[in-house]
This record gives sequence, structure tokens and C-alpha cells, in this order.
Amino acid sequence: MMKLRKKEYGNANLVGKNVERLRKEQGIKQKDFISKMQTLGCDINPTSYSKLEGQLRLATDKEIYAIAKILRVSTDTLFMEE
Repeated sequence: MMKLRKKEYGNANLVGKNVERLRKEQGIKQKDFISKMQTLGCDINPTSYSKLEGQLRLATDKEIYAIAKILRVSTDTLFMEE
């Protein structure tokens, strides 16, 4: 079972909420997702990734590209309003 978010979302990026939703919809655990990002050349740790999903830090273009690739969606999809 996927864990529920404890903290409110921040406003440091536009993609975090969608990244979290899409990752959970695809049943990918956070630690597995982080491993895939690292494989694609993103230097990211669990805390940093959690802050990205929580919109508490900026997401780099490299991270956004890797995330879209892993989730098999366009980068535009990551920026869509719900």
C-alpha cells in the first residue's frame, strides 16, 4: 500500500503533485522510482525526491526529463492542472 502524504504541498515547483499521482497510479514505490532516476543520471536522494513531489524544492530540467521518461508521459503532462 502506498503511504499518504503527511505534509501540505508547497509551491516551489509545478510538477510535484502530478509526479506523485502518476507514480502511485503506476504502482511504483518511491525508492524504485529514485533508483530509476539515478540510473538516468539524476543525482537524487530520497529526501530530495520527497521534497520534489511535495513541491518544496525546484525540479531541474534533467529531473523533469527523467521523470517523464520513467512514467512514459510527455513533459507537458507533468505540468497539467488537475
